[in-house]
Amino acid sequence: MIAHLHTIRHAVTAAVAAGQTALSPEVLTAYEATYDAIIRQGLAENPRRMATEGAPARGRIKQTKTRNLLERLNIHRDAVLLFMRDFRVPFTNNQAEQDVRMAKVRQKISGTFRRVHGAEIFCRVRSYISTLKKQGLPVFEYIQKALQGEAFIPQAIP
Repeated sequence: MIAHLHTIRHAVTAAVAAGQTALSPEVLTAYEATYDAIIRQGLAENPRRMATEGAPARGRIKQTKTRNLLERLNIHRDAVLLFMRDFRVPFTNNQAEQDVRMAKVRQKISGTFRRVHGAEIFCRVRSYISTLKKQGLPVFEYIQKALQGEAFIPQAIP
């Protein structure tokens, strides 16, 4: 599955470099068929665990990590493959995780924020810096402009 997703990512990257705005419907269908085949094969090789005799019949039966991952990939298929249909969607969520990580590191090092207002200010500044980076703008220059009352206001993506 990892190799297949990377193959799709490379196809999207090549399409963007060629100035295309979408993959052809035939290519999308082929990638989706391969994705579904990989899921079916994985589910067949990792069958659902059944209740054992003598075990309490309450609650759900714990499945393997592999089975749980396959089921999530199957359930969230459209979300996982969204990056190949909409080129504005990034392949990974690394940027979102990095945006949250800084606040968690700050919280871990200092123990916590002293007041909610301080945490709000910290998040607002980090969000502004992250937006500048995503827009490809010089961070230091735009922080100076913001302090002079000329804050950058990003345009919404249509």
